[in-house]
Amino acid sequence: GSTYSSKVFRVTFLTLAASLTVPLLGVTVLLDCPIDPQPISLKEPPLLTGVLEPNIELRKAERLWENQLVGPESIANIGDVLFTGTADGKIIKIEDGEIQTIARIGHGPCETREDEPTCGRPLGIRVGPNNTLFVADAYYGLYEVNPGTGETKMLVSTKTLIEGQKLSFVNDLTVTRDGRKIYFTDSSSKWQRRDYLFLVMEGTDDGLLEYDTVTKEVKVLMVGLRFPNGVQLSPAEDFVLVQETTMARIRRYYVSGLMKGGADMFVENMPGLPDNIRLSSSGGYWVAMSAVRPNPGFSLLDFLSEKPWIKRMIFKLLSQETVTKFVPKYSLVVELSETGSYRRSFHDPNGVTVAYVSEAHEHNGYLYLGSFRSPFICRLNLQHV
Repeated sequence: GSTYSSKVFRVTFLTLAASLTVPLLGVTVLLDCPIDPQPISLKEPPLLTGVLEPNIELRKAERLWENQLVGPESIANIGDVLFTGTADGKIIKIEDGEIQTIARIGHGPCETREDEPTCGRPLGIRVGPNNTLFVADAYYGLYEVNPGTGETKMLVSTKTLIEGQKLSFVNDLTVTRDGRKIYFTDSSSKWQRRDYLFLVMEGTDDGLLEYDTVTKEVKVLMVGLRFPNGVQLSPAEDFVLVQETTMARIRRYYVSGLMKGGADMFVENMPGLPDNIRLSSSGGYWVAMSAVRPNPGFSLLDFLSEKPWIKRMIFKLLSQETVTKFVPKYSLVVELSETGSYRRSFHDPNGVTVAYVSEAHEHNGYLYLGSFRSPFICRLNLQHV
């Protein structure tokens, strides 16, 4: 009798599934899809072994100023004073543990996703030679901010077309020691920061730009990068590294020397999606991963990369907020040598202490960890790892 009932169950189940699937497919075909994804070829992610072996080093970090900050993405310091930009559009100074808002580029309200374009979203932040701050605001452009007076000066506006393209998502920047040149990324000329998931999934390409503070000229240095994100000048200032988030790799563009104007691959097929990149005291680079590509394990991003039709289906039916919930929480920071080999890696599987890390900024023996979503900054003592 049991085989008969299991057969009945199977037939009933399949009939029910088919009767639900057909109308669902019909509806799905009719629904608009916000993105037009292209197939992306990624190699099989590197095995998490050797220096990439999972550990729980990031759990040794302490959370600072919890619930007093909203998504402190990038961190810079002048002496022991820290600066960061937050999701509520503020540029913040932290001195002796006290938090103070020094400037705003946009204006309130800053409650919802819809408010973001007017509220502004300061992302990359750097200190220039005269101890002024250079800030990349995703919606407004490049600014110089006086940390003493809070005065803001626009350098490059997103309203200005650059070689016929509009800047829709100004992301990170790196400044020469003399303050003359600023290299910055525009992550997309199509999507805004609030739609970053569409950008990751669609795989459209954009570029690396250069702003000359003397001539006030903007030049496009590289195009065809898929989600260009964090940027960092080399210690000798002969090249700029640019993280290509969707492709899980870092490209190198030469700004001086014999190779000037040329580009090559610095690190390929990384164990996660690189966000920001900063110098490490050893002459290498700290790279924060906004998501990980587990191997062994299942990488959703890799699974979807060659299947644009599944991506279309997902975004026809689900909101970006819902899709984000399927991305495993896993925090990973790697240190690269000056040649791009892995020196060490710090992990927090499941993001217990450190969740959603966007940047690792080294200062005075500590690694300050910025986050595009968490309400705090984490600090890791490098002597203890």
